[in-house]
Amino acid sequence: MIEHFIAFFIGFLIDRIVGDPHRIPHPVRLMGRVIGLLEKAFLGKETKDKARNTKKEFCLGALLWVIVVTLTFVVGFAIWFFTHLYSSYLGIAVEAILTAYCLAAKSLKDESMKVYDALEKDGLDAGRAAVSMIVGRDTNVLDEDGVVRAAVETVAENTSDGVIAPLIYCFLGGAVFGLVYKAVNTMDSMLGYHNDRYEYFGKFAAKMDDVFNYIPARISALLMIGASFFMGKEYSAKGAAKIFKRDRYNHKSPNSAQTESVLAGALSVRLAGDASYFGKVVKKPYIGDDDRPIERKDIKRACRLMYGTESLCIVLMVILAVVLSISYYR
Repeated sequence: MIEHFIAFFIGFLIDRIVGDPHRIPHPVRLMGRVIGLLEKAFLGKETKDKARNTKKEFCLGALLWVIVVTLTFVVGFAIWFFTHLYSSYLGIAVEAILTAYCLAAKSLKDESMKVYDALEKDGLDAGRAAVSMIVGRDTNVLDEDGVVRAAVETVAENTSDGVIAPLIYCFLGGAVFGLVYKAVNTMDSMLGYHNDRYEYFGKFAAKMDDVFNYIPARISALLMIGASFFMGKEYSAKGAAKIFKRDRYNHKSPNSAQTESVLAGALSVRLAGDASYFGKVVKKPYIGDDDRPIERKDIKRACRLMYGTESLCIVLMVILAVVLSISYYR
């Protein structure tokens, strides 16, 4: 247990300080390649202009999910088991690195701040290009407010998906659980689209992502409300709680609006609304009140609240780890 907690907290520090170096092989990118290969093998190149067997597509998508999750668990467990069997120090080091790979706080901050920097230095077109790297919507139709809003929404949603949820899974089950969670999340990111190709094939992956994120999303929202109490006058804890209570289900996903509603209330801005995907406008309800115009600095504010939320989560986990360790060795 002590070795697990040491590896966990070292992994958190690695992610907070170093992030994800782009030139070093990353297990999530490997997962993406495996998912891509299986998707092509199961679904083929084209799904248009042919007779569709939607039930078969759904079952093949479910089979892909089971294969990827099983493979991730088996490989992750084997790495964990044999490194710890060889040496406790090696096991701690490897588990810490894998834990860091599961977390994305610094990467989320860096990528969203690229949008801010692009708008500041090079204008709207550069901001559209930067935000296109972190969102799935059509960015070429966005004005500056839309670019900023997309970046802020990404930080809000990924405070749960990329930061708090993997922290929870890594804390509970080590890097093995963390890697399984990342596999589930990656499959949703790659396959969970409502378009012609993935409407049925990706449905199982999307639903399972909802299941895996259901509790973490709500914990993330509560932590974000708690963190907003300590973040200074630019944040409204009262507004965060108010909008969370009112708008936390203003999204087709049962989880996405949980943290988005908190951030909208904390910053006193309005998020969400209609968005264009693959040339089609998708109607979405608003989240939050339009108390003031959204501005570029809201990207910075969102990142600070994300870090505050993660820090509060870690403080609580340290307390829990100490209590569990004392109880275990008593």
